[in-house]
Amino acid sequence: MAQHNELGKEGEVAAVAYLKTKGYQILHVNWHFGHLELDIVAQTDDELVIVEVKTRSNDWELPENAVNNAKIRKIISAADCYIRFFNIDLPARFDIIWVTGKFPGFEIEHIEDAFYPPLNTYRR
Repeated sequence: MAQHNELGKEGEVAAVAYLKTKGYQILHVNWHFGHLELDIVAQTDDELVIVEVKTRSNDWELPENAVNNAKIRKIISAADCYIRFFNIDLPARFDIIWVTGKFPGFEIEHIEDAFYPPLNTYRR
């Protein structure tokens, strides 16, 4: 496996561990539906939380720049499929977990409500 893929997997493991310490119930990791993917799907008492994980070995990039509009559209489409597939009746929230450094010394930044579904999410 390529080194950047290994770093990404380690970052997702660290993000899952972080969310568990915060009381989140992890429903799925790397959930796929066709070509769509959700990194982490978690739940709090009253919300479905869709988490995009970005792992970098350095902190030169800002987390908010790592998820562009095209990526947001894919996440929203995947979340819609997930909610319909599992017939979930909870409000959804979209977070980003930004993981920097190297295992085991990762630093984690959790950005809650990182983005909202845009009005023009779906293209025709």
